[in-house]
Amino acid sequence: MGETAGKPLGLGVVGIGGWGRNVLRAFSQTSGAAVVRICDSGREQLAAAAAGCPGARPADNYVEVLADEGVDAVALATPAPLHAEMARAALSAGKHVYVEKPMCLNVADARELVELAGQKDLRLMVGHLLEYHPAVGLLKELIDGGEIGDVRYMYCERINLGVVRKEENALWSLAPHDISIILYLFGAEPESVSARGSCYLQEGVEDVVFSNLRFGDGRMAEIHNSWLDPNKERRMVVVGSKKMVVFDDMSATEKIRIYDKGAEVKRGTADEIQAISVRHGEIRIPLVPGGEPLKVEAQHFVDCVRSGDTPRSDGIDGLNVVGVLEAATVSLMADGAPVRISDL
Repeated sequence: MGETAGKPLGLGVVGIGGWGRNVLRAFSQTSGAAVVRICDSGREQLAAAAAGCPGARPADNYVEVLADEGVDAVALATPAPLHAEMARAALSAGKHVYVEKPMCLNVADARELVELAGQKDLRLMVGHLLEYHPAVGLLKELIDGGEIGDVRYMYCERINLGVVRKEENALWSLAPHDISIILYLFGAEPESVSARGSCYLQEGVEDVVFSNLRFGDGRMAEIHNSWLDPNKERRMVVVGSKKMVVFDDMSATEKIRIYDKGAEVKRGTADEIQAISVRHGEIRIPLVPGGEPLKVEAQHFVDCVRSGDTPRSDGIDGLNVVGVLEAATVSLMADGAPVRISDL
């Protein structure tokens, strides 16, 4: 059910930490909505946010925000272990929910949130930020339009030296971005996931993780996540039967490169391989549309709440990403043994 067309959507932003300040800024700049409440348990953070958002009433108690009839929706930028409980409380109170990634920490909680949002006819959206990146949108167009042919495999690198976390490993900290993009581009869930990692700095917290996703149609995706690496890389490569594409988010001007390269198999009359020819063509660097992904994402949530449309990164999308993360976690503990998503 959409919200009243003439009335601004009342938003409550909860969690005003480092990333939460960015979330607050983005939602403060959306059209058709107004931030009416801000909430954080830290007094200094709350005071600073209130000074920069004078139209919003501050609260250090989440219950107070949920009890406010002027709040139609909440944006949760709180620590991941709190996501499930806080999103559940908001949905139960009749509020639409935007929740940062990962949506929660296990499939059982994710399924419950999806079911609750459906029962209440409320929008549930997950902050899979890079699904709203213009370069990822262009990648999706190239794949769906057939320009690169049949996708064979892709791989992602999200590595850096720091920030080292104690409450989550490199998989849960970094991989949600890559997993959400892979599922979005492939338009499917993997059948199985395997992962291997190592704990070099802290016992029980993997600093580096390699994850492999295998799909039912033969496609494959590989993810390398690490906060113990000399280079900062935010890169993904998609290999198709016609062309290959590189998305380098660290590049300021050449985020997408399309390589007219490939390998073709010629078969003999007895269906035997006769020859494999490698083709080298030109490199095209298309213009990537502008737009800050976080602002695009925030506006999309507001628009979906007002119209009643399903968000691109809805609860099902959040559930699918959590499913891959949980399967990878199980595989990590089983020394890389493949884990089927259907077994979760």
